[in-house]
Amino acid sequence: MSKIDLGGLVYSSEHGKMCPLCAKAVAACVCRPNDPEPTGDGIVRVRRETKGRKGKGVTVITGIPLEVSDLNPFAKTLKKKCGSGGTVKNGVVEIQGDHRELLMTLLKKEGWKVKASGG
Repeated sequence: MSKIDLGGLVYSSEHGKMCPLCAKAVAACVCRPNDPEPTGDGIVRVRRETKGRKGKGVTVITGIPLEVSDLNPFAKTLKKKCGSGGTVKNGVVEIQGDHRELLMTLLKKEGWKVKASGG
C-alpha cells in the first residue's frame, strides 16, 4: 500500500494544502477539472440576506457574467466602493451590510441587466 492509498499527505509547510488524489499542491493539481464557468439567464440579481448570520445583513449578488478568476478582483472593487468587507463563495459575491442601491447603480454602469430580488 502506498501513502496515497492510506490517505496521503494533506498539508505541507512548503506547498500548503495538498490534493489527496494526486498528492500535488492544490494550486498545481492535475486530477480535478477547472472551475466551470457560471451559467445563468444574463440577469444580475441583488438581494439582502440575514439567514444563518445571526441577524447581520449582507448584500448578495448572483449572476455576474465573469469567470471565476475575474470575480475576485471585481468583488474587491465593489467592496472598496461600499467601504465594507465581503467574500466570494461559489460564484456569488457577498458584501457586508445593506448596499443594494449603490451596488445596483455600479452594476448598471458595467452594462449588465440588474434586478433587485427578494423582499
